[in-house]
Parts: sequence; structure tokens; C-alpha cells
Amino acid sequence: MMHAADLPMWVALPVAMLVLLGATLTFTGSIGLVVLRSFYDRVHAPTLGTTLGIGCVLLASILFFSVLQTRFVVHEVLITVFMVVTTPVTLMLLTRAALSRDRSDGSGEVPPRAERMEG
Repeated sequence: MMHAADLPMWVALPVAMLVLLGATLTFTGSIGLVVLRSFYDRVHAPTLGTTLGIGCVLLASILFFSVLQTRFVVHEVLITVFMVVTTPVTLMLLTRAALSRDRSDGSGEVPPRAERMEG
């Protein structure tokens, strides 16, 4: 079994770049959460930034541990699948709940419910 210090340079550089990119994207999403004003603006920044950031970190982890263990590591693939499935669903549920609440309160920030056309 190899140690992290024995990692070849052709693996260490992409892993480091992916971790740095992932951290930067996640940090950008966090800043968007703090800086943007309305809930509807704020909900997108962390969702997109964090999803892309965690995706980069998971790719780095897959590469790192696959080379160290000389076999493909599946754990991170499962984490990626669960993250990609649950994050958009959570975003949609939170946004629909807020939209329903704001419409029932009569908030002027949201458009009225669209009428359905029959026929």
C-alpha cells in the first residue's frame, strides 16, 4: 500500500487543482448566500456553487484513492449520485414552499399564479 507522499506528480497536480477549484466554487456559493438580498436570489448561489465545488472535490478524491489503492473507488461515485439527485430536489422544494407562502401572504415580490388554459 502506498502513502500520500508516494503519490506520483501526474496525479498530485490534478488532485490539488481539483481540490482548489472545488474550495473556490464552494466559497463563492457561500459568499452568494451572504451577499444576495432576497431568498429567491440566495437559494441559487449555494446550490450551484456547492454542487460544483463538491463535485470537484469528489473527483479529486476518486482520483487520489484510486491511484493509492490501485483499484477504482466506488464510494465517491455513490456520494456524487446522491448529491446530484438530492440537491436540485431540495432546491425545488424550498423554493416552492417559499413561493406558496409568499403568494398566500400577498407578497409583491412574486408573480401571481398563472391561469391554466383549457382545451
